[in-house]
Amino acid sequence: MPANVQTQIAHDVKDLSLADLGKRRVEWAFQSMPVLQTIRKQFIKSQPLAGMRVAACLHVTTETANLMIALRDGGADVTLCASNPLSTQDDVAATLVRDYSIGVFAIKGESNELYYRHLNATADIRPHLTMDDGADLVSLLHTKRKELLDEIVGGTEETTTGVIRLRAMAAEGVLRYPIVAVNDAYTKHLFDNRYGTGQSTIDGIIRATNVLFAGSTVVVAGYGWCGRGVAMRARGLGANVIVTEIDPTKALEAVMDGYRVMTMNEAAQIGDIFITVTGNKHVIGREHFGRLKNNAIICNSGHFNIEIDLEALAKAAVSRRETREFVEEFNLGDGRRVYVLGEGRLINLAAAEGHPASVMDMSFANQALSAEYMVKNHASLENKVYSVPEKLDKQVARLKLEAMNVQVDRLTPEQEHYLASWNEGT
Repeated sequence: MPANVQTQIAHDVKDLSLADLGKRRVEWAFQSMPVLQTIRKQFIKSQPLAGMRVAACLHVTTETANLMIALRDGGADVTLCASNPLSTQDDVAATLVRDYSIGVFAIKGESNELYYRHLNATADIRPHLTMDDGADLVSLLHTKRKELLDEIVGGTEETTTGVIRLRAMAAEGVLRYPIVAVNDAYTKHLFDNRYGTGQSTIDGIIRATNVLFAGSTVVVAGYGWCGRGVAMRARGLGANVIVTEIDPTKALEAVMDGYRVMTMNEAAQIGDIFITVTGNKHVIGREHFGRLKNNAIICNSGHFNIEIDLEALAKAAVSRRETREFVEEFNLGDGRRVYVLGEGRLINLAAAEGHPASVMDMSFANQALSAEYMVKNHASLENKVYSVPEKLDKQVARLKLEAMNVQVDRLTPEQEHYLASWNEGT
């Protein structure tokens, strides 16, 4: 390919020749993202991010590409790296560099060492704003790149896992700039986490294994919004679904929703497919591996690859091998074999394409509007984690409904008065 100015920006991607395919796929996703389309048009006119350097650590997918393009069109200088070693779509990384002049540092399957090199390369732009998915970039800036903190005015965080980390930092008084928890927006976690994770997780498992869900016993660890979505979709495919939980309220909800609820020790003996979505460590661990049935399949759809104790499983195995792409067999030496998918990383991005564009439309609309909000309001904000302002959340919902040609009622003046008063009774 002839050299041109568009490929001279700093980047590290697998192969720029993949860009043609990536561009077509980014355009395909864009047509299913009407809310982000509207915001992008507004950004082009108002330039709310003019002069801002944005460092983003997100899954490098077609949907993320459209968010990066919207930020760029809003005036930002954008650089992107992967938030997970297995979540990059290499053709998307290539087109962002070649066709949209956005610096990308991401290669699918990169080592941990390269992952952190890419993270540092993204931080090298000396960002004013950060966008994170799991808080690895924020963590790096607060530990090894503290010299960059003074220029940062704020950030956003996409995931439950990241928000947990950031709130812990804020509680300890070490968070150095305000961050909007995009994950807290209703139009994010009620839809992205439930419908997006539910569909894409099952998609990843099926692509990796071609296993039949109908008649299988599927164990879902965690009944947050992601767990609800996975359980619902698994049941829809005919699976017998078991839920494990530590929260009695969520466990009770799962029972009321018609699922069997039990401990992981109990479930380990009868499950065919195990899916962790808790955000916590070693949810399936040493004490469970000895109970698993032969040919049990284990995977994770939480952000980090810590939910399955892979080190303990490796020690328990007498041998291991790859049987299919994204499928590793652990021979336990007693006639049982256990299969781990996607190295224990997010199976929906390791073996599939992540969430559908139509649901990421809302999540990334929240990201874009939260970035604009942070630029406008950072001076009045403390170094804390903030929820997405309700006004922005409702705006995203209204735009989505309009795109779907759905009309909703509005309160009459009489109804507004009634809801605001206290003196009308029985």
